[in-house]
Amino acid sequence: MRYREKRFCDNVDGVNFRVEGKYDIPMIYPEKWVPCEWISFNFCKTKDNRERYGVHFFIDDYQFERLWRKWKTYEELLKQFSAVMTPDFSIYTNYPVAVQIMNHYKKHFVGACLQNAGLRVYPTISWSDENSYEWCFDGEPVGGTVCVSSVGTQKNPVARKLFKRGYDAMCERLQPETIIFYGDVPKDCKGNIVRIVAFQEKFREVKTDDFT
Repeated sequence: MRYREKRFCDNVDGVNFRVEGKYDIPMIYPEKWVPCEWISFNFCKTKDNRERYGVHFFIDDYQFERLWRKWKTYEELLKQFSAVMTPDFSIYTNYPVAVQIMNHYKKHFVGACLQNAGLRVYPTISWSDENSYEWCFDGEPVGGTVCVSSVGTQKNPVARKLFKRGYDAMCERLQPETIIFYGDVPKDCKGNIVRIVAFQEKFREVKTDDFT
C-alpha cells in the first residue's frame, strides 16, 4: 500500500475518507455487481419502486452539478435506489488539465461521501488522452464493479482510438470484476460487460415505433 493510500482527509461536511495520488483524490471502495434497471439522475424524484433501479449520470453536467454542491440534500433520496454511479463530470480532451482534474476530484468527492453514508456506489471511469492516465485512475477501486460510457466516442476515428486505449488501461490497472457499459460496446472491448441501453437508442426505438 502506498503512503498516500494511508492518508485520510476531512471534507467540509465532516466526512472522513482515504485519499490517493498526487491530487489527494478521495478513494472509492470496490462493490459487487447487483443486477438492476437504470435511470438517469434527472428522473429520480418522479420514479416509483425505486429499489428496483440504479441511478446513472450519463446526462449533461448541468443536470447534476447541484449534487457536488449539496450532496447531503440528495442522500436520503438516493438511498432508496439499489445503487448509484458516481457523477460523470466531463473531462474532455479540449478542457484545461486543471478543469479535468477538478472534475475527477468532484466525482470522487461525491462518490466517497455517498459510499460513506451507506450507499452502494459504482465508480464511473473516464479519461481524456494518455496524459490523463497519471491521475484519472486515482481513487478508483481494484477488482470491483465499474462503469463506462462509449456515447459520443465511436464515430470519430481519433475519439474511438482514445476510448479504446483508455479502456484497455482501465482494465489493466483496475482489473474490474464487472463493467457496466452505457452505449454501444465496441467489438474489441473485453471483460465481463453488462450493457445499458443509452437514452439515444431508446429515443430512436420510440421514433421508429411511431412509424410502424
